[in-house]
Amino acid sequence: MTPRRVTTAVAADLARRVRGNIFFTISTNPFSTRVSSATSSHRVVKTHLGNIDDALASFNGMLRMHPRPYIVQFNKVLGLIVKLKQYATVVSLCKLMESLGIKHDDYTLNILINCFCHLSHIDFGFSILGKMLKLGFEPDSVTFNTLINGLCVGGKVLQAVRLSDQMVERGCKPDAFTYTSIVNGLCKTGNTNVAIKLLNKMRDTGVQPNLVTFNAIIDSLCKDKLITDAFNLFSEMKNKAILPDCFTYTSLIQGTCNLRQWKEATRLLNEMVAVNIIPNVVTFNVLVDALCKEGLISDAQIVIDTMIQRGEQPDIITYSTLMEGYCLRSQIDEARQVFDLMISKGILPNVTNYNILINGYCKCRRIDEARRLFDEMSQIALIPDTVTYTTLIGGLFLAGRYLSAKELFKEMSVSGQPLDMVTYSTVLHGLCNKGNLDEALELFQAMKDVDLVPDIVCYSIIIDCMCKSRRIEDAREVFYGLPAKGLHPNVITCHIMINGLCKEGLLNEAYGLFRKMEDHGCLPSSCLYNTIIKGFLRNNDTSKAIQLLDEMFGKGFSANASTVEMILNLSFSL
Repeated sequence: MTPRRVTTAVAADLARRVRGNIFFTISTNPFSTRVSSATSSHRVVKTHLGNIDDALASFNGMLRMHPRPYIVQFNKVLGLIVKLKQYATVVSLCKLMESLGIKHDDYTLNILINCFCHLSHIDFGFSILGKMLKLGFEPDSVTFNTLINGLCVGGKVLQAVRLSDQMVERGCKPDAFTYTSIVNGLCKTGNTNVAIKLLNKMRDTGVQPNLVTFNAIIDSLCKDKLITDAFNLFSEMKNKAILPDCFTYTSLIQGTCNLRQWKEATRLLNEMVAVNIIPNVVTFNVLVDALCKEGLISDAQIVIDTMIQRGEQPDIITYSTLMEGYCLRSQIDEARQVFDLMISKGILPNVTNYNILINGYCKCRRIDEARRLFDEMSQIALIPDTVTYTTLIGGLFLAGRYLSAKELFKEMSVSGQPLDMVTYSTVLHGLCNKGNLDEALELFQAMKDVDLVPDIVCYSIIIDCMCKSRRIEDAREVFYGLPAKGLHPNVITCHIMINGLCKEGLLNEAYGLFRKMEDHGCLPSSCLYNTIIKGFLRNNDTSKAIQLLDEMFGKGFSANASTVEMILNLSFSL
């Protein structure tokens, strides 16, 4: 077999081996124009390849040339494929080059490191760095920046900072890209304060922050509800002649919406339009989401109409948000209309859309319609997830269909969908509401058997059921054993226990627990005051009840209807 045919066979074999899990298939057709062996190594690679097929045809053509082009020509094609975001393809092509004896240079190795970072294989990226050093190539700022960015994207910000120190030790000066990568990583991991300190360090070292740097910190400040600091940074950015973009304004609009500053959000929207920055679908979705959460559906609909008028079409997130807004107002029929409208616009519903509707129907106790939607999912090749199952199980319990709820729970257990804490707490709550404490305790133990540690919600459900089942000793044992399990009772848990003790006439213990709550960071609520006051009234300890009543009023709480009724009955009997 001739060398040319061997090369073609190798390329074709690679294509067969990687088809199905790599993003390409190498073409084995030669270039239509024959290139003489005397001039092939000087052939210029086309730098405007429109798609992956063109790029692979160019690469395959270079493999056929004799002598082969210099490595710089291969690097150009690899760089073009990187721009097409076909990172796995580049890795495979680099392996093919190496197997054919085409030696990588430092530029090729930098391309490989970049691809591994984009594929979330940062360890392989560092392996290439080791190979680079072994071959005698000196890593440059591009090498370090690529790895630093890869570490930050993967949440390994501390390692990125250490690598930036090593970068300096090797004579490479961190630039705006270096600092911005770390700033972005710090913001995404919730370390906004550290990111601001790094921003100040940039200024001190003479490195000018760019738009991406400012955007990362402004967005993080907005998420932390530090909107004043975000606006101060926004002003500084503009004073440095760094023009904001759509992302900047969208972050600020999100921040103002989170604080319910609607006028400010509207002002920002008008301002961005005035400076010729066109709001995108994300900007509009932020506004729609905020308005829907406030129950302002008509205002959200106006935003969507404005969005359409400006040429932005609602996407699946827009429709999902509007559906959820209607469900929050128990307007399930309107939510269904939005769902149908979305489909009529050619947008296929996903699992989240179905989960929103199923949840809405369950809360309205229209369980048959929720069940029909659940069954419909499998008909359109959508697999119900943990949220779907858990929501419908909760709905079935709420509708009093205990057997159906338990059957669906069994179905979920064998479906392959993970049973999480919410699933178990939902089933525990359903069983306990029915008074099936023993069955609930069996499920509680089953959680532990699969190494799922029950949280305070699950324990609160069990304690409540024990109290209602008049098993106060068991409830006390579980309650007072919580600290040993690393759990601390919250206001709800304490309320459950105090209510149980009051009903059993154990007022002194209930009052002692009531007073100790604040020591554990739990402030008594209005509901809890009413509970213990009624406990003392039922046991004819009016002086203690009146003392607590005055204390409750002093904290701005009020007596509920049942407490008032007990006080009135007591006054009439005197």
